[in-house]
Amino acid sequence: MTYTRPYLSRSLLLVAVLLSGGCETLDGFMAGLKNKSGPDFVALENRPVVDPIDANTFTLTSDDQTVVGEPQVVFTGPDDTFSDLARTYGLGYDDLIAANPGIDPWLPGAGTPILLPTQFVLPDAAKRGVILNIATKRLFYYPPPADGELQQVLTYPIGIGRVGWETPLGETTVIAKAKNPTWWVPASVRREHAEQGDPLPSIVPPGPDNPLGTRVLKLNMPGYLIHGTNQPYGVGMRVSHGCVRLYPENIEFLYTLVEIGEVVTIMNEPYQMGRVDGRLYFEAHPPLADDEVSAEERLQRVLDAQSGPNGEPLNVHLRDHILALAENANGVPISIVEYDAAEVMMRARVVHNVVVADPNEPTLSEVREMMQELEAEFEADGAARSPQ
Repeated sequence: MTYTRPYLSRSLLLVAVLLSGGCETLDGFMAGLKNKSGPDFVALENRPVVDPIDANTFTLTSDDQTVVGEPQVVFTGPDDTFSDLARTYGLGYDDLIAANPGIDPWLPGAGTPILLPTQFVLPDAAKRGVILNIATKRLFYYPPPADGELQQVLTYPIGIGRVGWETPLGETTVIAKAKNPTWWVPASVRREHAEQGDPLPSIVPPGPDNPLGTRVLKLNMPGYLIHGTNQPYGVGMRVSHGCVRLYPENIEFLYTLVEIGEVVTIMNEPYQMGRVDGRLYFEAHPPLADDEVSAEERLQRVLDAQSGPNGEPLNVHLRDHILALAENANGVPISIVEYDAAEVMMRARVVHNVVVADPNEPTLSEVREMMQELEAEFEADGAARSPQ
């Protein structure tokens, strides 16, 4: 049985969410909100509370639309965690961490406003098949539209390969599909687990202990899969051995749509620019720690490929503004013609908290312990591979 939690206390002021360059402190952000006036600004506590958008499915209204969705704000319940909110609203754990700096992901507290970064710049690639952007840890799928119908895009958070087990880039295809798969554990994975004192069998049958979950799409890249997971709290993080993992409900739906032979494009683009309704947006994510291309080079490519609202080259002020935004890579698309630190929060819709308690999920303490182990594992991998 599902339920919708009532709207919680609105008396708290907006928690600082650092949304653009030039606003780097809590005091600075709060001061910007307190001093804001005019007909365009309505405080969060005074806005109507509406139903959340479908953060997974969008319809493109024009061929040149490259931004979908809109930012949302939800007020937390007393037991909500970032893992709960991420899965409920179509996001990954790291998405909420980046968009809500300074907030405890495990104990945000009842009535805390949380920014849901449910607006997305679409990948700069042909709108076909499956596109995986490992830098943004997100999958995009363009189902073929029926005659006379508008193009849709489905988008889901993904978990990707951690340092040392990088998800490969390039174009490939889906060559096989399977329900309730058996996991034939690669020797390299068994060796790693044995070294950590956690030996694995060579074969893991279908069931709740199978890390592939209930659905698998096999790629024409030996050893690489798009699959579900029995550890959904890791979606949106760098925790896999190179495969791409999705929430169980997402892969089960995607599985029904994607056919054998579907094109899959895997890219690494932390900086993206897109346009909708005549506005130009910039979305920045932290570059991967082991990226062989420098952040400066990636950002320069994006800047050189863009133009202003009327087709003119970006002027020096806009370029400087984008460079400042890139320093605060929080994964939230920002309108680059706005210089107001509250730009995103001004247009965010306040939505009902629809987190549903799942009695089959691990307890908060169990999930927190597992997440801390994953984060420690990732940090250890990075440290082991850093120059001494």
